[in-house]
Amino acid sequence: MPTFFATVDVRQPSDTTVEVRRSFNAPRELLWRAHTEPQLLKRWCQGMPGWTMPVCEMDVQVGGVYLWRWRRDEGGEEFGFHGAFGEVDAPTQLAYTQYFDPGDVGGDMGEGCFIRNTFEESGGVTTMTVFMDFHTKESRDTAVSTGMTDGMEMSYARLDEIFAAA
Repeated sequence: MPTFFATVDVRQPSDTTVEVRRSFNAPRELLWRAHTEPQLLKRWCQGMPGWTMPVCEMDVQVGGVYLWRWRRDEGGEEFGFHGAFGEVDAPTQLAYTQYFDPGDVGGDMGEGCFIRNTFEESGGVTTMTVFMDFHTKESRDTAVSTGMTDGMEMSYARLDEIFAAA
């Protein structure tokens, strides 16, 4: 497959939403697996340098729950997210609730949000759209102010490296 450089395209289509688009040089089934298999997710979803994802528990089915925790290598601070899957339509769509557990790192980020990931493939390139719907503008703005989308891109760049090595 030819290589290309992609970055996240971030939009805020309303006062309570964030839309992130990113293309990957990989088939959609592989991108789906990277988002639904805990051992694969832990390899790339680490955010900023110096962090790891030691806890990744997922029961990927409608009504199934998940728990994700990140830990800073230096200092050992932790934070996480948890929620439940509302839609699981492999390999095209994954939707779930998401609640922030600030652990040692952050403060309140509101009442959580609803996330929908879609995966569309064309010619071996898969475009993923992550649509995040927050309860309030303040919650959305607080989440965005954390550098959330920068951390997403750093993780996605790791995923690009994994795909290139496969």
